[in-house]
Amino acid sequence: MPSSIVRVPFDREALDLWALADARHVDWPVVYVLDQARPRRTGRHPQESLRDIYVGETRNAAGRMRQHLANPDKSQLDTVRVVVDETFNKSACLDLESRLIQLLSADGAYSVLNRNDGITSANYYDRERYRGVFADVVQQLRSEGVFTRPIPEIENSDLFKLSPFKALTQDQAAALEDILEGLFADLRDERGDTIVIQGHPGTGKTVVAIYLLKLLVDIGSAPPADDFDGDSLFADFFLGEYPALLAGLRVGIVVPQQSLRESIKRVFRKTPGLDPAMVLTPFEVGQADGEWDLLLVDEAHRLNQRANQSTGVLNAKFPVINERLFGADDLAKTQLDWIRAKSRHQILLVDEAQSVRPADLSKESVVALLEDARARRRHYRLSTQMRVKAGADYVGYVRDVLRVPRSGHVSGSVSPRSFEGYDLRVFDDLGEMHAEIRARDADHGLARLVAGYSWKWASRKDPEAADIEVDGVALQWNRTSKDWIASRGALEEVGSIHTVQGYDLNYAGVIIGGDLRYNVDLDELFIDRGSYFDTKGAENNKQLGRSYTDAELREFISNIYGVLLTRGIRGTYVYAVDPGMRVYIERYFTA
Repeated sequence: MPSSIVRVPFDREALDLWALADARHVDWPVVYVLDQARPRRTGRHPQESLRDIYVGETRNAAGRMRQHLANPDKSQLDTVRVVVDETFNKSACLDLESRLIQLLSADGAYSVLNRNDGITSANYYDRERYRGVFADVVQQLRSEGVFTRPIPEIENSDLFKLSPFKALTQDQAAALEDILEGLFADLRDERGDTIVIQGHPGTGKTVVAIYLLKLLVDIGSAPPADDFDGDSLFADFFLGEYPALLAGLRVGIVVPQQSLRESIKRVFRKTPGLDPAMVLTPFEVGQADGEWDLLLVDEAHRLNQRANQSTGVLNAKFPVINERLFGADDLAKTQLDWIRAKSRHQILLVDEAQSVRPADLSKESVVALLEDARARRRHYRLSTQMRVKAGADYVGYVRDVLRVPRSGHVSGSVSPRSFEGYDLRVFDDLGEMHAEIRARDADHGLARLVAGYSWKWASRKDPEAADIEVDGVALQWNRTSKDWIASRGALEEVGSIHTVQGYDLNYAGVIIGGDLRYNVDLDELFIDRGSYFDTKGAENNKQLGRSYTDAELREFISNIYGVLLTRGIRGTYVYAVDPGMRVYIERYFTA
């Protein structure tokens, strides 16, 4: 018998009558959705209206509804929908509850009232069958107007991928529990400290940062009794001294990349307890009045040291901020120093192999940061691969393939391998690769072309100009730097490293330009400075008196392609401009 959804008005009389109609209404595991018929204005953004919604699971639905009715925070809700299934058990209900919370928070039409007290992706008997049941439940709810979009469309959205209600892996959950213990120890002892979280691409660093910020906000605001689940993953942190330690703390998240920052602001705008004003640039932190109790920094390796910034305005701000914070313009001070000067506690999310410009924190400073955190036992590692279906081995493999051994010769340093179930292909025609990317986008969505910075950006001055011309194919770089992946026309454009770092794609078509080449006769990977057009990416640091060698620039360029080649969840397609490089990648990137 399929699942049924019973709709009942959210008032005492109707619920009392409903409780008498079936013994399962008072003694059976169910999942329920509480929502309101009419949207409300958000206040912060008057043009935007949202409906409040709450999802729960219980064994006594009638009793649970009486608790919710007594809560004034839910007085605006007017409808309850109860999902009843003869085969439901506690594990299945917890899984459906978390699935609905994740999808509803990303649907875009709701403000999800649930607190973030711990959603994990746990296995249980017959889970795959239940997942099919859940899809039917979502479709029934959509037919009643609860969902406004189909599941694939929701799952491809930034709101889903960056949601604070993501289900954590066991690896992430264990790391977060340790991080919370360390943070609360520092708060209890009134000791400022820095926590460092390290992880490769796809291990969920950004997800963990957003999840953690929402969790801390929820712990700091004492939850009503009817919202609290004593069996939840982080339940212990909602009790005892912990809420008081967080009450009234000023918290924020620093996001160096502009595109990702705008996406996170949209998520925060729709999430109770979070506010887009919490999402900051490093410059906003340096210029702000007052201090933060806690700052989380996503992609902390992308914080800047003193170098030419992307604009003259930012160049002028750097010495002003230094003088304000430290009394003098110390050239050695970095944006990380600003973060530390403006906050008592810091949580930094780092991957030293994702620095892509000379202006990023130096490799030496990132390594020192990691070593110091390990010595203080404030270093935590994420290892489970969440993005690429090929698994964590694929990320390490890509980095090994792009890494040049000290000998200079690359043959024999890496053994070619395949990744079962992952669509990894090499193309010798860019037009064919683009056609396949279009086909994958039609099938699954979120398939995009991306490339190394190996072509000038002519279309910035001339909107009709082609930027990339190869094999008779003419393409333009991304027309917008904000949320390009979801923008109209993105399928016919090419994303740069500064637009896609931190994002997921279903399929990535990676164009390796003439900046990274392979000499077949010498068995050598090398760079071509003349084919690398990110002016800030190859610029010597005159202020610090530092010139970047070809070996150092090769590391930046290898890091760029390492990032691009690990964006695709389902598959990665590769095309190389240099014929020698094509020979090289065919050796390693043919599934």
